[in-house]
Amino acid sequence: QVQLVESGGGLVQAGGSLRLSCAASGRTFSRYAMAWFRKTPGKEREFVAAVSKSGGSTYYTDSVKGRFTISRDNAKNTVYLQMNSLKPEDTAVYYCAADESITIVTMYVGGNYDYWGQGTQVTVSS
Repeated sequence: QVQLVESGGGLVQAGGSLRLSCAASGRTFSRYAMAWFRKTPGKEREFVAAVSKSGGSTYYTDSVKGRFTISRDNAKNTVYLQMNSLKPEDTAVYYCAADESITIVTMYVGGNYDYWGQGTQVTVSS
């Protein structure tokens, strides 16, 4: 089992930046591929970004490419989401997720992840 705790959300003006963190505890962090999803009321949970177990490969949804960067520090058991040039449409609750068996095919679907954090609210004002 792994426990995930997100932090770093908040209120920011359009064009601003935030960095989300997700601290993991429990089993060996490097066993898990990590991802960020987001959810807004009335919409389905949306894949944002993922990073491989080593951190060597990253993947993004098209709407955040060039603005968001996912990274991980396996020594600190933490995954990050650096969000720049934020837009009002980025407003959502952001969740980190972990799974040992995720692949580049399955990573985009939240139901394929075994572990989730509690979420952190990001609000971007126009």
